[in-house]
Amino acid sequence: MSLARTLTTLAAVGTCISAHAQVGNNSGVLNPDLATEAELSAVPHLDSRLVGAIIEQRPFADMSEVDSLLSSLSETQRDETYVKLFLPINLNSASRAEILLIPDVNERMAHEFEEYRPYTSLEQFRREIGKYVDVAEVARLEQYVFVPLDLNSATGEAFLTIPGVGARITVSSRSTSA
Repeated sequence: MSLARTLTTLAAVGTCISAHAQVGNNSGVLNPDLATEAELSAVPHLDSRLVGAIIEQRPFADMSEVDSLLSSLSETQRDETYVKLFLPINLNSASRAEILLIPDVNERMAHEFEEYRPYTSLEQFRREIGKYVDVAEVARLEQYVFVPLDLNSATGEAFLTIPGVGARITVSSRSTSA
């Protein structure tokens, strides 16, 4: 497989989050760009009008766009919705307001997210944020974020963190770049 074909495959795999990003382990948080109509309908506070609007307006550039779309919900309702529906945010470029959309993140924790920029890996995020919260909370927070990868310098191990990328693609990309 040529390097160009490998990169095209990687871009297709990560279409709705980032063509090349490490995403957190997900245990039930739906991505509004990827969720089906049935999945969206099961999310708290999403009526058929909001479900239709989400489907019609995707893909979303960032979580702030989703938040604007759901502005008819109360803040409490949006907080409850974001536990189940969230567009992962780029740890290196998300605004403070966007970070604060993550359920149960306060100003202090948002500051900690920003303090360690630029993030080069999710492992760095786990290590730095793990200074302030336990492992379970880091795992919960990880569901809402991603770290962009540099395609020219990322390791095969880092590529394996991209959803849908397997060992075959990483071996192929190493052999074409050598």
